[in-house]
Amino acid sequence: CCFLQVWISAEPHHNEEKLHPQALYPWRNQGKGVVRVKRDWIIPPIRVLENSKQVPEDLVQIKSDKIFTGEVIYKLEGPGVDQEPKNLFEIDDKTGVIRSKRPLDREKYNSFTLKAFALSPSGERLENPTTIEIVVLDQNDNRPAFTQSQFVGTVSEFSVPGTSVMSVLATDADDPMTENAFLSYSIIGQESIPANAVTKTMFGINNQTGAIYTRDVGLDREVVKSFQLKLQVADMGGMGLTREGVAIIHISDINNHAPQFSPASYSMIGVENRKDYEIGRVNVTDRDDRGTGNWEAKYFISNDPDGNFAISTDPATNQGILTVVKPLDYEAQDEYMLILTVENLNPLSNKAPNLPVSTATVVVTVVNENEAPHFREDPIQIVVPESVVPGTLLKSNIAFDPDNSDLRYEISRDPERWLDINRDTGDITAKRAFNMRSPNVKNNIYNAVVKVTDAGGVSTTATVAITLKETNDFPPQLFPLSGTVCRGAGRTSSGLIVTAVDEDLPPHAAPFTFELPEDLSFNWTVIQVNDTHAVLQPLVQLETGEYAVTVLVSDSGSPVLSAYAQVNVTVCLCDSFGDCKSEAGAVLGSSVGISFIALIIIMASIALLLLLLLLAVAVTTCGRRHHIKKGTGLLVGESEDDIRDNVFNYDEQGGGEEDENAFNIDLLWNPHDAPSTPGSFYPGSGVPRGKQPLRKDAPHNLPSPTYPRKPPADPTDIEDYINDV
Repeated sequence: CCFLQVWISAEPHHNEEKLHPQALYPWRNQGKGVVRVKRDWIIPPIRVLENSKQVPEDLVQIKSDKIFTGEVIYKLEGPGVDQEPKNLFEIDDKTGVIRSKRPLDREKYNSFTLKAFALSPSGERLENPTTIEIVVLDQNDNRPAFTQSQFVGTVSEFSVPGTSVMSVLATDADDPMTENAFLSYSIIGQESIPANAVTKTMFGINNQTGAIYTRDVGLDREVVKSFQLKLQVADMGGMGLTREGVAIIHISDINNHAPQFSPASYSMIGVENRKDYEIGRVNVTDRDDRGTGNWEAKYFISNDPDGNFAISTDPATNQGILTVVKPLDYEAQDEYMLILTVENLNPLSNKAPNLPVSTATVVVTVVNENEAPHFREDPIQIVVPESVVPGTLLKSNIAFDPDNSDLRYEISRDPERWLDINRDTGDITAKRAFNMRSPNVKNNIYNAVVKVTDAGGVSTTATVAITLKETNDFPPQLFPLSGTVCRGAGRTSSGLIVTAVDEDLPPHAAPFTFELPEDLSFNWTVIQVNDTHAVLQPLVQLETGEYAVTVLVSDSGSPVLSAYAQVNVTVCLCDSFGDCKSEAGAVLGSSVGISFIALIIIMASIALLLLLLLLAVAVTTCGRRHHIKKGTGLLVGESEDDIRDNVFNYDEQGGGEEDENAFNIDLLWNPHDAPSTPGSFYPGSGVPRGKQPLRKDAPHNLPSPTYPRKPPADPTDIEDYINDV
């Protein structure tokens, strides 16, 4: 094992021979007998004072107690020797003395753990390595320091003594387990801002914790704004090194001053019929901190039942801005007296003086101006039947003037010129009858515009919305007025489809009702098909020919309007398509039995007669050409009859397009362009078919001439007439 020798740095060094054996060999017993020596020793830490100026300084000597025949070499390793920080310690390889080479700094390294070795010259370990602990002892070589260059705190005005304000903090790099780092705080100076506003000591500090508190009363923000305290901290419990610092303490405001009107009465002017404009401002004073909720004012109006006025706060000046939010009416009220009150945004502190709420009086005078006339309603609603009689009063008392001025009325837009207005009274009357079918009537509403102007020339317009109610003005009309009804074997019933049309709109049109007079109900009947159509049908088997049937058609209006219509019905024999057949066709299609051979004989006879007729005409023509004299006209011949017998009379046509009694204008259509009309109807036909109507513009009661006519015997008078011409 090894033994060591320690030198105290404050004592001089001695040679090893002069040391007491007990110091050199502490494990040896000085008493009786021999005690077994342990092979390993626990070496206590070696304490070294930091910042020592005695360098190099011997700290300890180690030596092996084994007996070696050769030389022993001592080595040292660890932090401070061959590890960072290097070159702080060294060992004498022959004597085993460990020395410090430089002053130590406990704030950097407070201890070192080293290992010492005993080696042979060949490098063989002779002993187990010995651990040496070196502890650096602290010196008060560091001043305490505040953690901030300037501490800032706030305390409310009128705080009671003992109110905590803030805490300050300082640190010391020395060993905190020693008096070198035991700190003590103190206030060594106080300045008020403004200077000398307060001279007594207002704050104290806990010397151990650094907590600053109020010591006295009288913190009034209106008197003093803030304090600057000069602080000191010292180690060694206040007896060692010191450091100074600064603390700024601001006095915060409390709402201990209520706002006051200055002055307390105002006069303002407002213009009628305008809104959302400023009419004036009111002023208040408040000694509390400007720009805070303790200073900002909030205004109230306590005498404005109609809510014509409003007041807001200017954030920059704290003035009350009075505005008109509803138009004023000079004719209704020409002056207003408003009572204003004011308070702060923040509640008033209980430390504030007990004063009544400040009030102000504002007198607002209303200025009259020429107002535009007003219509009592816009649009002006009028509901009338379309058949209103011209001159009927539609609307009266439509406008008024707030200034009681005389008014002048006019119609500025009336596209159909249906209206008239009294220039002085504004009464609107019907000038002409209305027409629901006008293009200016949209959804049964006709719009016009009227204008009213006062004596000052200020005018206003309004829309007149006239809602037209449909009236039953037109009776229904029956269509068509002519047609055919089939009569034939095997047909039990047939009829003519008729329909009704009405110029009125619902509900004064369909459904229609079709009726027959009593005197016609024995032979004819009318059967309703739907709301607009009916079938005119004979009740008995009628002979072929023309029949005039009168039909009464009525609408559903109120009142009901009806009209009689005469329908010309042709009863005839029809083919399979429902069209009337000729007389020959009728005979051929009759039920009389004719054999096929008889039919061939009849057809051959007719063809033979036609051939003989053509031969006779050819022979006659050739004979006439042979007897015509050369140089005479074609009309000059040896006719025994008057040539005027060959002239036909065509002066029996109808009375023109406006003569509806003589013919039906619908029947003059070109057959290719004629509109489709309901035709004859019979149950078995499936679909109605049209029939060429009988013309009414040509006489039908005259006998048809016989062709060929006998030529005149002696047309000499015609020949003489032609020669004279």
